[in-house]
Amino acid sequence: MQNYFVGELLGTMTLVLLGCGVVANVLLKKCKGEGSGWICITAGWAFAVIFGVFVAQAAGSAQADLNPAVTISKYYLHVYTSFIQVIIQIIAQLIGAFVGAIIVWLAYLPHWKETTDKGCKLGVFATSPAIVDVRSNFLCEAIGTFVLVLGVGALVTNATVAGGLTPYFVGILVWSIGLSLGGPTGYAINPARDFGPRLAHAILPISGKGGSAWSYAWIPIVGPVVGGLFGAVVWSCVFMR
Repeated sequence: MQNYFVGELLGTMTLVLLGCGVVANVLLKKCKGEGSGWICITAGWAFAVIFGVFVAQAAGSAQADLNPAVTISKYYLHVYTSFIQVIIQIIAQLIGAFVGAIIVWLAYLPHWKETTDKGCKLGVFATSPAIVDVRSNFLCEAIGTFVLVLGVGALVTNATVAGGLTPYFVGILVWSIGLSLGGPTGYAINPARDFGPRLAHAILPISGKGGSAWSYAWIPIVGPVVGGLFGAVVWSCVFMR
C-alpha cells in the first residue's frame, strides 16, 4: 500500500473527526459546548486542518491534500503526473472522511437521542445552505475553494513562509474562509469532507435522524472542484510565471 494512501486516509480522518466533532459539540443537546456558535465552529475546523495536515505528512503523504478539489487542482498544475495516484488519493480521502464521521458518531453517542432537531443531526455531518438557491450555493462553494487553492498557492510559493509553519497558515486560511464566506453554505470547500460524512449519516443507526439531503449533495462536490480548478488556473498564471 502506498504511503500517500495511508497519509491521506489518516489525515482526512483527523480533519473530519475534529471538524465534525466541533459541530457536534455546538449543535447537539446537553453537550458542554452547546450553543457556542459560528466562531467556535470555524476555529475548530481551522485547528482540524492543521492537525490533519501534520498527521498526513507524518503518515507518508508529503503533499497532505486532504481534499479531492486540491488534488485535482494539483494534477492540472502537474504537481502530480500520475492520474492513478490522483484516484488513489481521492479514494483515501473519501475513506478517511467516512471513518472520521463514524468516530464522531461514537464519541457523541448519548447525545443523538437527546437532540430532536433532524437538521442539527445532519448538520454535524454535512453542509447545507442557509437559503436554498442552486446557482448561488454552487457559486459560493466555488468561490470559497478558489480562495483556498489561490491562498495555498501563495503560501507554498512565498519564500518568507517557513515550511514547518505552512500547515498553521493553511489553517488560518480555512478559518478566514469560514468566517468570511461560510455563511451561505457552511463552506464545505472539500468534496470528501461533505460526501464521506453524508454517506456515514445515511448508513449509521443515528437515533431520530432524517434524510441525508442527497439532492443538494452534488453542490459541495462539483462546486469545490470547479472553484479549485479556476484557482489553479490563476495560480499558474500568477505564481508560476
